[in-house]
Amino acid sequence: MASRQSFFGRSSDWQRLFQNRNVAWLVIGQAISQIGDGLSKVALLWFVYDLTGSALYMTMIGILQTIPPLVFGPFAGVLLDRVPKRSAMIVIDSVRAGLLALIPTLYWMGFLNLPWLYGLVFVTAMFSMAFGPALKAMEPQLVPSGQLTQINALDQGTMTIGQLLGPAISGLLIAIIGAQNVLYVNAGTFLVSALCKLPLTVKEQGPAGRRTAAVTSALRDLREGIRFVFVEHRLLPLLMAVASLSTLGATAFIYLLPVLVKDYLNADSMELGWLWASLSLGLLATTLLMTFVSQRELCSRLWLIAGASVVGAFAMFGLTMTTSFFILAILLAVIGVSSGVVNPFVSASIQERTPKRMLARVFSVFNTGTLVAAMLGMTGSGWMADRMGPAASLVATAAVAATAAVLTAVLIPWCRRLRP
Repeated sequence: MASRQSFFGRSSDWQRLFQNRNVAWLVIGQAISQIGDGLSKVALLWFVYDLTGSALYMTMIGILQTIPPLVFGPFAGVLLDRVPKRSAMIVIDSVRAGLLALIPTLYWMGFLNLPWLYGLVFVTAMFSMAFGPALKAMEPQLVPSGQLTQINALDQGTMTIGQLLGPAISGLLIAIIGAQNVLYVNAGTFLVSALCKLPLTVKEQGPAGRRTAAVTSALRDLREGIRFVFVEHRLLPLLMAVASLSTLGATAFIYLLPVLVKDYLNADSMELGWLWASLSLGLLATTLLMTFVSQRELCSRLWLIAGASVVGAFAMFGLTMTTSFFILAILLAVIGVSSGVVNPFVSASIQERTPKRMLARVFSVFNTGTLVAAMLGMTGSGWMADRMGPAASLVATAAVAATAAVLTAVLIPWCRRLRP
């Protein structure tokens, strides 16, 4: 019983987390905005396809949303480290609301053309890329270090809720009010998210004497963040390698799932929806469990990540050996469970080991690395599915998950030697 209590923590720890007024307002705002994100992902793509009739023009939306965090993400972290994070998040949410509302407004006024649409999507992505690092940099201000895993699990939970509810609600709203008007709803969710951050009481300020926007100063701060990650704190590249490899496999699997269902299992879109829901429910189950897990030291977290990666790899491989819908749903739920372990543990570890004045920079550099891995996963799984078939691509994705497990286990002795 003692070991079980040690793993799950004391009930008083959970109560303090859920009774924390700052955490409550943050989670409510995040859940609403994540549902709005889910609305937008479907509605915006549908709107562009309906407007242009071109799949190529539609896919440009995804490219335009990927370029800003990939190219400008680290510089956004430099800026965020100079300003109060709560204020930055309120501004980001408010600007995103205005930009999204401008798309249907210009459409109804007859002024919206493709360059304007792409420009608004790109600028919106420029602001959106800064939100995640600002959130991660603010979380250590809201809870004690012993609750960092829990608040990161709650953050992941709001994202999962958005993935579950957002697309379903979006499809219903598109049928009722039209795709362009759903963007108004999404803008409203961002405004509500901004309002939910007003009651937050966070005592923070940008580093004194470092508020200049000079290019040389920004480059100096960026070099400082990169040096901290790759030179001064050698545990962080270890975490980046683990997270990037896990992200590569998870992203490859997510983008492979529709192809697998349609071409390998000969299933329809309704069955795809149910299987996708199984994956999300598994992820949500892990998120809820980790909300009650006590804080553990880094090397123990790596063991849990390695074990989860092994389970996920076996479940992916098992998908190639059955066509039973019920078994497929269970295996997808298991994959969701395994994929939910990495993010909260890794994010909490970074927050523990990074000075607060550098958190946004470090998370921006870290996110750039995992984004590159995600793009490789998307591209690689699609190329292999076209060349060798979805089953071969799925086996390769399972091999990536297994490799992530092996790499994590191999790095644990290094973790013990490098541990401060």
